[in-house]
Amino acid sequence: MKIEVTQDKINKALNIVSRVAAGRSTLPILNNILIKVEKKKVSLTATNLDVAIVDFVPASKSEDGEVTIPARLLADFVSNLPKGEMVEIKTDGDKVNIKSGKYTSIINGTSADDYPELPEIDEKKAVTFKMNIDDFKEGLEGIVFASSNDLTRPALTGVYFNTNDGDLYLAATDGYRLAERKFISKIKSEVEAIVPAGSLQEVLRSINDETEEIEILFDESQVRFRLDEIEITSKLIDGSFPDYRQLIPKKSDITVELECEELIRVTKLAALFAREVGGSVILETNKEKQLFSIASVVNEYGENTSEIETKIDMDVKVVLNSKYLLDVLNILKDKKVKLSFSNKLDPVVVKNASDKGDYTHIIMPLNMK
Repeated sequence: MKIEVTQDKINKALNIVSRVAAGRSTLPILNNILIKVEKKKVSLTATNLDVAIVDFVPASKSEDGEVTIPARLLADFVSNLPKGEMVEIKTDGDKVNIKSGKYTSIINGTSADDYPELPEIDEKKAVTFKMNIDDFKEGLEGIVFASSNDLTRPALTGVYFNTNDGDLYLAATDGYRLAERKFISKIKSEVEAIVPAGSLQEVLRSINDETEEIEILFDESQVRFRLDEIEITSKLIDGSFPDYRQLIPKKSDITVELECEELIRVTKLAALFAREVGGSVILETNKEKQLFSIASVVNEYGENTSEIETKIDMDVKVVLNSKYLLDVLNILKDKKVKLSFSNKLDPVVVKNASDKGDYTHIIMPLNMK
């Protein structure tokens, strides 16, 4: 095998694929990157058996062959080579010779025969979508953070892609909050799949300024994301996602409209005093004074209360986790936000003030006596 490629091209590809190399795997070869040249097509691949990422790299010269090389060593070595220089990588058995200008190195590789078989998707049978990359990013960034880290509930560690009334939706929940967004309107195919949140984070990290479109392909057990020359294939989570739509309140007793920036500020202030009580803050409306307030729970640090004037129809008090509230406020696009409440144990609904029905976020209150 032999390739000649510019330092910037291969460095960029290595930075992307090396993230997936396992690092602590019981299979040492998963710490390696597979470099393969076939019919003048050069690919760099890494997998941890749950997700695989392939980046196709343009090479000025190439000779067919394949080898695996330690990911971290190769990525670190190439990143320190002079920018703009040509990098030559060729094999001599399992020895990998790397040369760029006056810099040379020999790295001990491993036969590609030992590398795990890469996942295949029958693209003719797969359910396929294409969409603008900005819409994809906005859709995922408003959802993926609400997924769970609890591996004992695997279905909650992913994002649920599901169709409803001809539209494709995304949903995620960790049991304490829930985010839902309409992702693609008016689709013909039915989809019901849970994609690991970690795999989606890899996709988001792989997007660059030149990426304009993404292609998404689902089969029964896998999903593939194609961004220009990058392909990321992930196993789907085998499990049932909760019937989450029944958790979203159809109506609330009171809706408060507030400036998003101001609400973020007062929530942060209250959170400073709420560290000893798990970040719990009290949201309260005062009909008589037409005030909305956020206060910290009294503790050894002291207490804090901030008030915002707005239209109030009734008195309501709920206790929320300030981190959960800030997480959603920081991804909303409108200058104003709507908070909808009922009694102290009903979910609080958070939406953009211009609510078009595309994004809904609910937070479960805390039961503090």
